[in-house]
Amino acid sequence: MLVDLYEAAKFLRSAEDAVIITHRSPDGDCIGAGYGLKDILAELGIRSRVVCHDVIPKRYAFLTDGITNEDFEPKTIIAVDIADTQLMGDYEKIYGDKVQLCIDHHESNKNYAERTLLRADATAACEVIYDLAKYMGVNISRHCAMCLYTGIATDSGCFKFECTTPRAHEIAAEMKRTYDINFAKINRNMFDVKSRGRMKLDAQLTDLMEEYLDGRVVIICITQEKMKELGVAMEELEGFAPKTIQLEGTEVGILMREREDGVFKCSFRSAEKVNVSQICQTLGGGGHARAAGCSASGDISEIKEYLVEAVRKALDE
Repeated sequence: MLVDLYEAAKFLRSAEDAVIITHRSPDGDCIGAGYGLKDILAELGIRSRVVCHDVIPKRYAFLTDGITNEDFEPKTIIAVDIADTQLMGDYEKIYGDKVQLCIDHHESNKNYAERTLLRADATAACEVIYDLAKYMGVNISRHCAMCLYTGIATDSGCFKFECTTPRAHEIAAEMKRTYDINFAKINRNMFDVKSRGRMKLDAQLTDLMEEYLDGRVVIICITQEKMKELGVAMEELEGFAPKTIQLEGTEVGILMREREDGVFKCSFRSAEKVNVSQICQTLGGGGHARAAGCSASGDISEIKEYLVEAVRKALDE
């Protein structure tokens, strides 16, 4: 059931001992939304803990270090930035059918929760969390401000993606004006600092690009073997997907990343016109019009053919 800020706020004020679920392969938005909401619940005197199927990347340690995830039997289950329970990983079996509130901004949200606060026009889930906090009149701590800024900055590509709303800029300005967060340091850590392995991967970008449909589609496939060869971790590939549409004339880019279990996480990006969320929904995934994803397993060549064919159909429509 879709709810508005009033209904979501009413539910949160009555919450007890909450588990906040973030999606697997965590990014800045789900981490920021999860820990930002945890801060907000603490202001309301509500215990909570943030859970994630995967280990949170070290570069987000400034948001997670020193934060205590309290131990209790959960009474309230909340999901943030999760459009589909499949994205919960192992937590899908535990909480997938028990989510009481989902706070999200993906147009492909499956509406799996009892209540869904959905703002598909928002830059990031953190934008929704901010508006919820302001609506409730809850104090936003400096740590919470850093969480929310990080989520908005990363999901907007440091405010350059098409999804960036005027509201996102306004919130970022408020975080700087009121809480004096070090946005330059956060942006450097999120977008500029890379490991030696990631630098090597960037250097091989041209060689890794595979062009299809006369260059209208580009695929970059990074296997576990390639990651080990370069000494780059899966988590370091966050933010790599936009590189798939850097080539002039490319309309849709796809980044294939092989997880340790052999499943490929396929991240789609649209240069301008193609709605990749609609494509990914036909493949069992979802997301946004210009950034979406799905998963695939099997022979690499067959997966590529499968993905390209799905894009071809969309381009021909």
